[in-house]
Amino acid sequence: MPEPDPEASPAGGAGARRWRRREWRAGLELLAMCGFVVVQPLLEVIGGSPGFFLFHGVTGGEIMLLVAVYTLVPPAVLWALGALAGLAGPLMRARVHLVTICLLLVLFMIQLGKHLTSLRGVVLTVLALLVAGVVLAGYVRFDRVRQFLRFAAIGPLVFVLLFTFTSPASAVLLTDDAPAAGAEPEVVGPHPPIVVMLFDELPLVSLLDADGGVDADRYPNFARLAGESTWYRDATTVAGWTPHALPAMLTGRWPERDVAAHHTEYPDNLFTLLDGVYEVEAIETISRLCPPWQCGDAAGSAQGGLPTAFAETSALLGQLVSPREPQRRVTEAFREPTVTELGPRFLFREARSENRPARFLDFLGWLDPDVLEAHDQPTLHFLHLLLPHSPWVHLPSGTQYDAPHLPLDGQWWPQLAHQRHLAQLEYTDRLLGEAIAALEGAGIYEEALVVVTSDHGHSFTPGAAGRRLDDAERAAAELAWVPLFIKEPGQREGVVDDRNWQHIDLLPTLADYAGVAVPWPVDGLSALRGMRTDPEKVYYEFEDLTDRRVFDGRQFTRILAAPTAYPPLPPEPHPELVGAAVATLPVATGPGSAVVENLDAFDDVAPERGAVPALVHGTVPDEVPEGASLAIALNGRIATVVPVVSGADGSRRFAGLIADETRFVAGANDLDLLLVDAGGAALQRLQLGG
Repeated sequence: MPEPDPEASPAGGAGARRWRRREWRAGLELLAMCGFVVVQPLLEVIGGSPGFFLFHGVTGGEIMLLVAVYTLVPPAVLWALGALAGLAGPLMRARVHLVTICLLLVLFMIQLGKHLTSLRGVVLTVLALLVAGVVLAGYVRFDRVRQFLRFAAIGPLVFVLLFTFTSPASAVLLTDDAPAAGAEPEVVGPHPPIVVMLFDELPLVSLLDADGGVDADRYPNFARLAGESTWYRDATTVAGWTPHALPAMLTGRWPERDVAAHHTEYPDNLFTLLDGVYEVEAIETISRLCPPWQCGDAAGSAQGGLPTAFAETSALLGQLVSPREPQRRVTEAFREPTVTELGPRFLFREARSENRPARFLDFLGWLDPDVLEAHDQPTLHFLHLLLPHSPWVHLPSGTQYDAPHLPLDGQWWPQLAHQRHLAQLEYTDRLLGEAIAALEGAGIYEEALVVVTSDHGHSFTPGAAGRRLDDAERAAAELAWVPLFIKEPGQREGVVDDRNWQHIDLLPTLADYAGVAVPWPVDGLSALRGMRTDPEKVYYEFEDLTDRRVFDGRQFTRILAAPTAYPPLPPEPHPELVGAAVATLPVATGPGSAVVENLDAFDDVAPERGAVPALVHGTVPDEVPEGASLAIALNGRIATVVPVVSGADGSRRFAGLIADETRFVAGANDLDLLLVDAGGAALQRLQLGG
């Protein structure tokens, strides 16, 4: 903005007109800049993640309110601050506006630099400042630059229109809740009760023991189900991304379009197929395939609504304008809220329920005998539970612990993530046991068709950890192969079926069991009508439908030959020390002090409240070499031994899980960190700070 005319004050006549014109121009410029800094990047992310709105239960009207706030409030606030500064004179007004434009330019250049370069941190910030300075000089000197910026004020409107009508989130935003006419299925009967429990991010290999069976010691309820059902051991998912995998499972078709997992995009699905034949009680998470005229508002309890959406998008915006790499994706914020977190709705639940997922308790409520007796049709009970999905915060008993965002690169971080995943899977097994007990208590377990599976897996293979293959074929065993158990009505003995199953087979198989003929063409094959004879497996990469992978039967053969070799992890350091009493070991004073980032949590532990500081994390002195072994001792005994690794900033970091919660006592707990020499015979105690 050029230097103002000192006579151009808002006081009367021509001066007032000039003041209004300049304030109008300033407002347009701020609207344009905020459009590029706030509106466009934010809508691009959340517009491509309709599951964000579905998970948090945000309605179409609330979505538009959210968009309106981010579009109008930032420029309005910045304009108001500038106008307030104008009370000190037009010169101050112009300078404040110039500084505001400069700051917005820097934030824009940071975002642009993150897209165009690999630079991050201080280097990116300095570069953004330099480029923003050049652009600002042009803004001050050339009127055409300012005119162009004002014309760009149309940008936010364009971004909002694209978000509303062309983004994947438009299905959620523009949904029509009126019943839609679909293809009429042929009803052939009979119609047994159906129970579908869909877990998330659960690889088959996580359940297996060395013989290729379900590890009954760690997972007794999965093992029981395997002994009473048909276990399709060669079952693979369709995709590594729930919005693609889940619709494929419930429509019987290969994924073709990157759209919301919503009934407006997939009107032909399991729920609409059974409409009129079954009563459907469905709890979904990041999908809404069951239409409201059939299921009502049956998304479960875990809906934060608009306040949660504001909180999450505010955190997301902070990551977008930061010069650092984002710590997490918007979808990584999804986790099952517990009874404690939802408070009053479950006020009268027993204390032991406090850490259980609220959606799961809703599901159990549907299995109450009195509730079931009220149905005059057979019922489909469907639950999609985000377990053992990350974030991994549950110990096997259900006790929770706080955890920071940790990386998945290198050798140790995937190994630690795998430990935490297995602990949370043991807790998931407990919930499965509760569900089976509820079915037995309701008297329908024997007669019901019970299906337990997962939508996709997760890789913990070092160098390929996460849900992307990244050309690492060895990770396919963890990503594509998932558990699938189908207990037929009246089935009492387990069967292992190693025929080739792909998850597009689920819909036609369920339809045959339900006695309903599918009226639309499907790509899957019903297990009751003979399965495919070719060994090919089709798998669509994480979020990318253009990346279609094809595996053959050799991968499954390798899994059965060495089921516990997945993921291929290095041996844990000094397992012989775990459980040893520190007082019986030679301990000397170590080099310097370590920082335990959650040290305060050990001062007053209350295990009876269902939470302990099980994940110990922090830094050790720089002189400790990378790869050194660090023993974490709790209350006088070594609980785990972990390696020291280099952090992204060059620091020496450590993190370890104390999975045995019985090591914690009520009140103050004594924590020790001890460096272990290469032979494991000598230890050095580090001083602790937090």
